[in-house]
Amino acid sequence: MAYEMKAGVSVEASREQIVFANILFWGAWSGLAILIVTYLLYVTGVLVPHVPIDLITQLWSKPVHAYVEGGKVPHGWGWVSLLHTGDFLNFVGIVILAALTVVAYLPLIPAFLRKGDKLYAFIAIAEVLILAAAASGIIAAGE
Repeated sequence: MAYEMKAGVSVEASREQIVFANILFWGAWSGLAILIVTYLLYVTGVLVPHVPIDLITQLWSKPVHAYVEGGKVPHGWGWVSLLHTGDFLNFVGIVILAALTVVAYLPLIPAFLRKGDKLYAFIAIAEVLILAAAASGIIAAGE
């Protein structure tokens, strides 16, 4: 896809840019659709929440550790074991949106290597590794 710049110079998006953009586009819309569906399952009561609504209202004004203790909410990736509940199933859409950058970078690595763009491949690998480490909980901050 070519774009015309102000100086009359035509700029063409590279195949890598189009792949990256398509993954972000479809991933974002998929994540938002999943958020809407899981939210509707939660608010309609189709899926029972892990933390009852009356307890949530009691904990609103309290610090987050009071919510974690009072709601018996697991730390770290422990929420995955609660995906059968309405309030934690919502996390699936959030995870999809949060993981999009990593997912979008993965196909770029072999593409850059095929083109001989070792620096861009290294940057993409570093991006994936750093974001994966942060998501895994290895890098802990703010606790």
